[in-house]
Amino acid sequence: MSLRPFRDIKRRKTKVINVGKVKIGGDNPISVQSMTNTLTTDVKATIKQINEIAEEGADIVRVSCPDEDSSKALKEIIKHVSIPVVADIHFHYKRAIEAAENGASCLRINPGNIGDETKIHEVLKAAKNNNCSIRIGVNAGSLEKDILEEFKEPCPEALVKSALRNIKILEDKDFLNFKISVKSSDVFLSIAAYRQLSKVIDYPLHLGITEAGSFVSGSIKSSIGLGSLLMDGIGDTIRISLSDNPTQEVKIGNEILKSLNLRNRGVKIISCPSCARQAFQVIDTVKILEEKLAHIKTPITLSIIGCVVNGPGEAAMTDIGITGGGKGNNMLYLSGVQNEKVLTDDIINKVIREVEKKASELEN
Repeated sequence: MSLRPFRDIKRRKTKVINVGKVKIGGDNPISVQSMTNTLTTDVKATIKQINEIAEEGADIVRVSCPDEDSSKALKEIIKHVSIPVVADIHFHYKRAIEAAENGASCLRINPGNIGDETKIHEVLKAAKNNNCSIRIGVNAGSLEKDILEEFKEPCPEALVKSALRNIKILEDKDFLNFKISVKSSDVFLSIAAYRQLSKVIDYPLHLGITEAGSFVSGSIKSSIGLGSLLMDGIGDTIRISLSDNPTQEVKIGNEILKSLNLRNRGVKIISCPSCARQAFQVIDTVKILEEKLAHIKTPITLSIIGCVVNGPGEAAMTDIGITGGGKGNNMLYLSGVQNEKVLTDDIINKVIREVEKKASELEN
């Protein structure tokens, strides 16, 4: 239960490509990606981390393949994971071929950095033969030398020129199963580049603010950058780049999409910051509920408000709500309607039971 969004976001129409079983672009849901930080040659650790990333709600995962052992390790890794794997092959064309042949669903490359035309052709042939898509990854930190000389520094026009150059390489070889990104660690540069590129192509766009930073600063930068683009209808798949556990990237990515009503997964908690009016410890309660309700994948809205000033109004717009009351008597709302009083000590257990019950009802 929730209010209709004040503004419905009209997504830009793009071509549809496949990354394994996940469709990117068109009217398909915006997918969330992350990347492993294990050594890919450590097969057990990589499988474990990919499955943790998937459990957190990622649709796609990327792994680094800097050497032959890493790209060949994909064959065993892919047997034990449930989401498509993208191979980041850096600059070596042989790694791309090996990754495609060992089961990667997508290759992250810069065709212009691979080398001569023969090598590019071999990579595209391997991708076609193995039903493997490509992400053209343009990055402000690794622009082609001649483009940097022309523009003197990374700028939106430079990123877009690099993107169009790389797109033409694939189009000339009749390879159209690709998406593209134009990333920078600078929020303004990234937004401007994506906006310019979206006006001249209809291929799906992979959004990201690269090297965004630590959990707090990186989450804020990514939310501003990606949120601005998503509100403009730009973006078909996203990755949050944090110096943190990859599962945190997935969590933030899903929260950005939830906040814009672009995709819903799990429990969406609306809670107050707490103040002297609170009838119970809101902050502690929310922290505990976030942890104990993390297993719920069904979209459910939950309001946790410490007093009766805003509580009833918020509860009227959520599936389940708790509003603080006097003398430890708090009010439980179900589907916006007052249901029963709940003692402060019983709030957490009561909310968990009601959320699990609601999830079961919705699933069935």
